[in-house]
This record gives sequence, C-alpha cells and structure tokens, in this order.
Amino acid sequence: MVEGGGGRIDPGDKARDEFLSEAQELVDGLGRDLLKLDETVKKGQLDPELVNDLFRAVHTLKGLSGLFGVTRMAGLSHQLEDVLDDLRLGRVELGTPVLDLLFRAVSAYGRILAAEKGQLEEPAQEVEQLLLLLGQVAMRKTGGVAGPAALYDLDPGLFGVLTEYEEHRLRSNVQQGLALYRIRARFSLLTIDSALDELKAAARPHGEIITYLPTGSGADADAIELEILMASRASIDVLRTAVERPDVTLEVVRRREAPGPVSLPPSPATIRPTTPPLAEAPLRASLSRRPPVGGEGVEMSLRSVTQTVRVDIRKLDRLMTIVGELAIVKTAIAKLTERARRRSTGPRELAVELQRLNRTFERHLAQMQGGILEVRMVPLGQVFDKLARVVRQISREHDREVNLVVTGAETEIDKLIVEELSDPLMHMIRNAIGHGIESRDERLTAGKPAVGTIALNAFQKGNHVVIEIEDDGAGMNPEAIIAAAIRRGIVTGDEARALTTREVLALVFMPGFTTTETATDLSGRGMGLDVVKTNMGKLGGVVDIASELGIGTKMTITLPITLAIINVLLVEVRGRLFAVPLANVEEAIALDAAQVRTIESREVLSVRGTSIPLCRLGHLFDLTREESSRGRAFVVIARIANRRLGFVVDELVGQQDIVIKPLGRSLHAVRGFAGATELGDQRVALVLDVGALTEEVLIPVENRFFATVDDPGRRFARIGGE
Repeated sequence: MVEGGGGRIDPGDKARDEFLSEAQELVDGLGRDLLKLDETVKKGQLDPELVNDLFRAVHTLKGLSGLFGVTRMAGLSHQLEDVLDDLRLGRVELGTPVLDLLFRAVSAYGRILAAEKGQLEEPAQEVEQLLLLLGQVAMRKTGGVAGPAALYDLDPGLFGVLTEYEEHRLRSNVQQGLALYRIRARFSLLTIDSALDELKAAARPHGEIITYLPTGSGADADAIELEILMASRASIDVLRTAVERPDVTLEVVRRREAPGPVSLPPSPATIRPTTPPLAEAPLRASLSRRPPVGGEGVEMSLRSVTQTVRVDIRKLDRLMTIVGELAIVKTAIAKLTERARRRSTGPRELAVELQRLNRTFERHLAQMQGGILEVRMVPLGQVFDKLARVVRQISREHDREVNLVVTGAETEIDKLIVEELSDPLMHMIRNAIGHGIESRDERLTAGKPAVGTIALNAFQKGNHVVIEIEDDGAGMNPEAIIAAAIRRGIVTGDEARALTTREVLALVFMPGFTTTETATDLSGRGMGLDVVKTNMGKLGGVVDIASELGIGTKMTITLPITLAIINVLLVEVRGRLFAVPLANVEEAIALDAAQVRTIESREVLSVRGTSIPLCRLGHLFDLTREESSRGRAFVVIARIANRRLGFVVDELVGQQDIVIKPLGRSLHAVRGFAGATELGDQRVALVLDVGALTEEVLIPVENRFFATVDDPGRRFARIGGE
C-alpha cells in the first residue's frame, strides 16, 4: 500500500539524527535482552519480564518508525509485536527456532537503519522473508490464524500506519475468507471530495473499504494519488465493472506462498507452555534455508548508524563551569592588553601578570580537554554485546558449540575508535570459530569440553586499551601456515626457512592468505585478518598473535584510548618536524655511537643490558636534502604492546598537546603517518604512526608483501627527494 518500503528520511531533517540515535539504542537493547532470554532458555527457565521488555521495546520502535515514515521498520515491528504478545501470553512455544527468528529480526532492524542512513540498500527481500516466517508462528499458535502481512502480498509498512480499528477490520475480513483488492485512484484536488464519495458509493455494495493511503508518488501539485484497500467476495470482473474509470485501476492482492514443512529433530532447549505446543518443524526448516546472517550478498557490519554519545548531564555541567572560568581568564587578558596599550604597567609587572594568567589558562584548558575526552568515552560493552549475538548466530549456523566469556566490558574508549573496532573484532571472532574451535566430536576425542570457549577481555594499560581474544581451539599450525604461504606465492621456500615463529604467525595477516582449500561463507576466502591489521594500523594500534597447536590461540589488540587530542614529543629530523605520540614513548636518550652494533644487517642499541633495534628516520624517509649540522643525535625509544624500537632523530624539540588532522584523500595510502598537526608557530608536523613504523622495521617480510602485492599505491612514506 505505501509506495516503496523505506520512507527514506530527509537528510536535511534536524530530527533525523535523533530518530536514528534513539532507534539504534532500542535495537541494541533488544539484542542484549535477547541474549539474556537465550541464556534462560538454555537453563530450561523463562523470565516473563524479559519478554515484556522485548514487547515494550518493539512497540516503541513501531511507533517511532511510523512517526518518521520508516514504513518497513514499522511493518516488521507490527508483526514482531504480535509474536511477542503471543509469547508472553503463552500461546506460542519459546524454542530455539523462534529465538533464531527474533535474533534475525534484530539484525534486520540494523540493516533497515543502515539503509535509512544511506549505507546499504533497502533489505526488502529479507523483511519479506521475516514477515512470512513470523506469519508461520501466528498460524501455529493455539487457534491462531496468520496475520494478513504473512498471508498476502501487502507492503509491510502498511501495518505501521493502520489505525487499530482498520487493522481489526482487515484481520476480520481475512479470517472470513474474503479476497483483498488494491484500488489505485488519482484525484484532482479541486474535486477530490465528490470524486472520492462517488468511488465509495460504487464500491460499497460489493464489499468493505478498509483504508485510504496516499502513495506519495505519481501526482503533481494539483492532484493526489491514493491506494485503497478493499475486502470483497465479488470477483475481480464484477468489481472492475463497478469501480474502474479513467484514473482508477483495480488489482487483486495475491496470497503469498508459504514454504512446505520439513521434518527436523526437536529443539534441545525448549520452554513448553501449558497450551498445546507450536509445531516448529516447518519454521525450523525455513530458518535453516535462510541466507547467511549478514543477508544474501551483504557483508555484515556491527557499526552503529549514528555517532551520537549519550552524556551524563553532570559531565556537561562541569564543562560549562570550566567554560565560565575560561571566560573570566579571557576578560582578564583583555584588561591586561588595554593596560599595556596605555602603558600604565611596567614591562616586568606585565610579564609576571601574563605568566600568572597563562598558568591559569593552561590549567582550565587541560580540564576542558579532559572533560571533552571524558564525554567522548563509551564502554566497550557496546560492541561486546553485538559480538555475543554474532557468536550465537555463527556457531548455530555452522554447528559449533561456543561459549563467549566477556570480562572488562566496562573499559572505556573513544566512541569513534569503538565504531572502527567493531568490524575487525567480528572478523577475529569469525576466524576463531571457523579455524579455531573444533567440532563437538573432535573436541571430545582430544579430551576437551564439548563446548568451545572464546574469551573476550579488555583492560586499560596506561594511555592504551588492550583487548584480548582467546580461544581454546586447535591452535595455529606453523607448518600449515608456511605451506599455504608458499602455495599462494607470499614467500619462497628459502624465505620461509629463515622466518621466526613470530614472523610465521604474522603471515596470517596477509591479504588473500588462508589455509582453507574450500571457501565457505565463514572462512576460506582469504578475507578477514588482513582487514583487522589494516584497520588497527589506521587507529595507531597493533595486533599480536600467540598460538599453541592443540591448545588454542590468543590475539592481542593494543589501541590508544583516544585519537582526538594527544600529547606528543616533537622531534626534528634533518630540518623537518615530526610528532611522536607520548603514549608510545618510553624514554629519550642521547645516542652513544659506541653502544650501537649491527646484528643480522640490523642496527641495535644496547641500553642497560637490553638490545633495542634502531630506525634512522632520516634514512627511512629518504631525507637527503638537508643534513644535520649539530653533529649529535638522540634516540626516542618507543614501545607499543611488547615491541620496542629506537627512532634516531637530530633534535628533541619538546612536549606539546596537539589535535591530529587526516592527511587527505591523496595521501591516505601512505603508510607510516597517523596524520598531521598545525603548531602554534604556524608550522606543520607529521604525526608518526608508531605501530606501522615498528612493523616496517621489525617484520620486513610482511611489509615487503604489502608494498608490492597488496596495492602498488599503498606505499611506505618517502618524503625526501623528487
């Protein structure tokens, strides 16, 4: 009935972002409550309050999406609301197939929101399949009849705009076996009242008109087009004779075809109400034939559709207080400037007062920066909850029993980093299930518990956040990794023999690398871990792997807490300024040439009995035009995760807070830099990507591949010469 299905929100509408933000929160809450409900089902229990919470959330989504014209979401919510109402009243059995359907609806909500944001195409086919399956649930309840949305080819958005009475009349006519007809009529605005009355009078003897809805298309400024839904026992020929005329057409609303029943074994975890049970086999069979969790041909993403952060009003209160204090400082500086202009104050007195004001200003500015960063911070639990749904869905689809254990969900990180982190974490989870966790029989044979475990842990370490993903699966086989790398031309046999164990494990991050011969929707296409490495590098982080064959694999991500305002050490290399994030700096010392040795063609510096690899930035960046004239050098020792590297520079300029700005589209492919910053004296400094530089120096085999095979345009920085 409603033209299209999405009702795309006007991008210029100021309420748009508020709708997307609120809807996203409701959908995320639905996902969390479904995970809790799933746990109660596994224990053979049922928490009625959880079902009530789900019903209320879906009801709110229905009203919200109907208000903003997101008709596909409104229609899905309507049908889902009916199923949840039957669940809480005990008319429908809460088994695993129904839970799978509810989880799938949450995923569909996410893609509908992404479509409203313009990130995806409208998931029309997916929503149609969901409506059909939800209708099957309605048909199999005690004395139930499927809703019209499931039985007839009606736009799902229709049910988000029908009044309660219209919905009742539609359902009543369907239950009585009447056919549904769609009348499309175009009326002039000058004669619409009389023309519509005439059409109603012609149709009334043959049936009941249920609703009139504007289509939103096919009309001009002087006309309006309506779609009219009518129920009747009369044939289409009789109705056409009665109602059709110029600008009025009629067609039958066809019934949908439901998938036939397929016998499957009963669900292992089922809550059985006192009413006769729901016949789940056809529904289970239909779910088993559905497309992958991301939707057919659609790459699944866990990113939110909104960058909105909900803020505690007390945090904003503190920021407003600081702003007020800064205003006082500004006024004081203005008065001091006026006094200096009139020369009523001596130079020494002026300098002392300016110094005092500067200290006050710096203190308040630091508080302001800290407050802004605090507002940007969100708990990692936001993405961990989504990952829990991914684990459940993927493990069920691929017959793996997996338990996800989450710790440190309260650890906070910048909202923008959380969004960039979502998809890499999903790839790592998929890899752990596809390559790590064995089948039930394999685990029992190996003396392991039948259910595999993936542990997700997060904690803060200095100015970084560490995220660990560990599984108790089969582990990584170095011989299989080397064989696959040689087979795919990543390394030669001679190069492979010279690799350390750490370098062998690092090969799994190569684009196109996989040890699986046959591709599935879970693994074997050579996509996933290279995405993880690339995205972590963009965020200034690194990924480490530790694995033991037969025991399991642990991947550790180390990330900065924020990318907004950071403290850096400014250094000079052959007349050019660079910024090293202070969070990565362990110490800075004068270079003692006597302590430098060469081991396996690599310079190392001995510092308190420890050998640290050196990287001469002037050589690495090919800075040959302006040599240092000071005859001395310094070493900035940087650490990221468990890796240490010494950057050789000409001069230590000082410490400063900066705001990182992107390099721009033309330079986005250059590796080695996290961005650039403008200094107070109008000079520009490039911000070093310590993670990428460390890997360039410490894992040359991996980066040689990235520089040649992956993308000729994706190169390491050479900023000197022509």
